[in-house]
Amino acid sequence: MNTLTRVLLSFVFIALLVFCSAEVVAQQRTEMKAADTSSPRATLKSFIDAGNEMAELVDETGYVNRNNTEHARIANRGYDCLDMSETAQFARFQRAGEVAVCIKEILDRVEIPNWDQIPGRSEIEAAGGFEKLSTWRIPGTRLTIARVGEGPQKHEYLFSPGTISRAVDYFENVRDQPYRTDGPAVSEGLYDDFLSAPGHPFVARIIGTLPESIRKTRMFGLATWKWPGVLLAIVIAVILFVISYRLLWKLTPRAQEKGIFLYWLTLAFPIVAVLVPLGFHVVIEDFLTVRGNPLYLLSFFARLTTLCAIFVLVVSVANRIAESIIASPRINPLGLNAQLIRIVSRMTSLVALLVMFIVGGQYLGIPVGTLLASAGIFGAAIALASQDILKSLLGTVTLLGDKPFRVGDLIKFQDYEGWIEDIGLRSTRLRLLEGHIVRLPNDQLANSDVENISNRKHIRKTATIHIPLDTPCEKVEKAVSIVREKLDDHPGMSPDLPPRVILDEFGSQSFCIRFWYWYSPPDLWAYREFNSRVNFEIFREFELHGVQYSLPFRHTFWKHDDEQGPLDVQLLQNQEEREL
Repeated sequence: MNTLTRVLLSFVFIALLVFCSAEVVAQQRTEMKAADTSSPRATLKSFIDAGNEMAELVDETGYVNRNNTEHARIANRGYDCLDMSETAQFARFQRAGEVAVCIKEILDRVEIPNWDQIPGRSEIEAAGGFEKLSTWRIPGTRLTIARVGEGPQKHEYLFSPGTISRAVDYFENVRDQPYRTDGPAVSEGLYDDFLSAPGHPFVARIIGTLPESIRKTRMFGLATWKWPGVLLAIVIAVILFVISYRLLWKLTPRAQEKGIFLYWLTLAFPIVAVLVPLGFHVVIEDFLTVRGNPLYLLSFFARLTTLCAIFVLVVSVANRIAESIIASPRINPLGLNAQLIRIVSRMTSLVALLVMFIVGGQYLGIPVGTLLASAGIFGAAIALASQDILKSLLGTVTLLGDKPFRVGDLIKFQDYEGWIEDIGLRSTRLRLLEGHIVRLPNDQLANSDVENISNRKHIRKTATIHIPLDTPCEKVEKAVSIVREKLDDHPGMSPDLPPRVILDEFGSQSFCIRFWYWYSPPDLWAYREFNSRVNFEIFREFELHGVQYSLPFRHTFWKHDDEQGPLDVQLLQNQEEREL
């Protein structure tokens, strides 16, 4: 097993390990019995009881672990009393914890009416039904319990979305007020415990040995003792993320050359890159119990990084699917069909990325209208800025549909002649006969005449031999027969295309013998070798039979003075009288 295979298998193992760990954590979050939210009284009582039970449990254990069955049972009862429908989906679970603690702290500082003064089921029916009593505000506060009109919690009485969005600010306004001394039990210091308590019993034992000044003090909204763990988690996550992509860019070309199986194994790198920010989020939330604004900020960037990593994963999967199809024996990997498959896979991945952008943006709390407008504006800007690119893309589609050439063909386009090395999305790479490389825009190739030399069935040769006008007829006939004899049944001759040799015309300075022959297969260098051999044979036979060639005839006149102007030449009848 070579080094490349061992590295790929190691990353596959890591990806499976992280995935299984995430599944175990998810399975531990068991659904518990829901709170009673049938009326404002039932909701308020369920919420206060859940808050007091949680405070007692934290005081007893010294930590908050929402993956623990007992912790989750109590916490979920409190969360059931909150309407989180207008909170960004990615932050609902984290936001619910802080909101619940802040509302409980507010309730512990204000006077709570007697239970019989709070509307229950009977009071709701007496008032004329749910429609007549849709909201109820706790006296002396800005906390509102409202009936949900739609969604999965329809007809339940929950703390309203407005209360949820401003709960932290409400708590800051009453934080300096003393706890009440009558009514339902209070949970003093619940907010401080929520921010500073660890998420694991082992960590709780270590933190319990620290001075209270370190355990309770906060810096930038985060308990001081949590900062080293958060920074270490960030460093490890960044290192793993960077290593994953460096290995992806470095090993993928090598793996692709060695086979489609190893090429698919390199998919472990982008998978690990997707799991790294997810694992980072689990660590900071469930083990370090980061809370408040630091958690929202880190969680947002972790989810955003995950979304970007999924983009790369989708493109990588699309490329591998395309290459797997192209690896079929029925498809030429250098042909236009292969290029068409690659382009279709890229277009499909772009559509998938657009859908993921909208869905992922909505998950991160960005309104759909904003996402669609952003996508439209971005698309229009891209279209205006890259009109030439779009024309080239359309030209590429035309080339792939018409298939005038494929990779490896010898073509002639305008002043360029060479072999096709690659057909890209925007341009085609051509290796000239001189060895240079030139890139030709696909839209120009699609809209112009392209001569595909490789597709010809034969190579046609046309030439003319000039014989002097004073050559006797017998020698002219002999010259024609010599050329015909040398071309008759020549190597590479097609029976359907025999050579043609004729006395074509009487020129002003010579007789013109013209001949044509067709050479197949169209091997350029074999054709040129044959052409050279035929020329030498004709040359020898002409010398042997005294057939001469007509040479160009030219007179040159010189002017003997330094004055500029036309040369005066006069041709006289008498040779003795001729002068310049």
